[in-house]
Amino acid sequence: KTLQFHVSQELFSSHEVDAGTRFLLRTLDRLPMADVRRVLDVGCGYGPLGLTLLKLDKRRSAHLVDRDALAVEFAQQNAALNNLHNVSIYGSLGYDAVTEGDFDLIVSNVPGKAGEEVIAHLVRGARPFLNPTGHAAIVVVTPLVPLVEQTLAEMADCAITFKQATANHTVFHYHFTAPTDDAPQPAFTSGLFWRDQVAVEYKKLKFGVQTAVGLPEFDSLSFSTRLLFNLLNDLPDQPIEHLLVVNPGQGHTAVAAWLSLHPQQITLVDRDLLALQTTAFNLQQNGCPTDHIHSFHQIDLPAMAAPANLVLYPLQDSEGPKLAAARLNLLAARLAPQAQVLIAANS
Repeated sequence: KTLQFHVSQELFSSHEVDAGTRFLLRTLDRLPMADVRRVLDVGCGYGPLGLTLLKLDKRRSAHLVDRDALAVEFAQQNAALNNLHNVSIYGSLGYDAVTEGDFDLIVSNVPGKAGEEVIAHLVRGARPFLNPTGHAAIVVVTPLVPLVEQTLAEMADCAITFKQATANHTVFHYHFTAPTDDAPQPAFTSGLFWRDQVAVEYKKLKFGVQTAVGLPEFDSLSFSTRLLFNLLNDLPDQPIEHLLVVNPGQGHTAVAAWLSLHPQQITLVDRDLLALQTTAFNLQQNGCPTDHIHSFHQIDLPAMAAPANLVLYPLQDSEGPKLAAARLNLLAARLAPQAQVLIAANS
């Protein structure tokens, strides 16, 4: 079978389908693939695993999930490009947003830098989503093999049916031998992503944030964040109606703006679902009511019920000047009269 993929250089394996994914696909004939009708691809990227399995048998249905909205967008484009329709593609931190179960096959090219707790959760967490005869098939980079072996060994009713290694990757096929009524363990609310509690003190601002593994600024503030703090400190200390934060990261600037300006509405926009949920958590921990916070997991700017009075926008190097300029033009159309946009970036 031949598939076409649109890719972005900001996504994993954008030059070609990576060796781990190709290795995993080559091993799947060891499974009873003729019986596979429902597939879940966790951390789907632009879709090479899940969409290939659909292309091989169009009687199948599939769910593809990823925490990166850019990956979700490209996977959706690639499903249409390859004329594949029986598929749901959406954002999720691991299994957190997956509401269906009874999958025959769960596949994942496990991200190597997700953190040990998260990786172990991805391995263990397949169980509630598989039907009684279902299998999980994963590929991991070589340094993760001891962690995966230990995680699988700790589950008494887990049986490894296939294991094969190259110099750089190892594939595991496994299934569960006993039925379970266990509910899925949510990754985010269980604290699997948490790293450290950090106290932030900068001029008149003092607050705490919970940092997450896999996001920058987990132990110190970036220069861009300090620039935004300088700008925030120069603003009049008066309430604003609507704060828009693009690329909120761990939530440092969003919390600072909440504590100093007390906005009635806070809109968060980020392609990284972990950044959105971490920022919302830190806002709530610092007294912001939940109903003040509106999160949008997307690469575009959302349609908003009310224009923004203040925008915080740290530009990211990976986005490049064209995307930054396009975003600024979109922001201009969403501003209230006399609104301000605070931008921080390197030169």
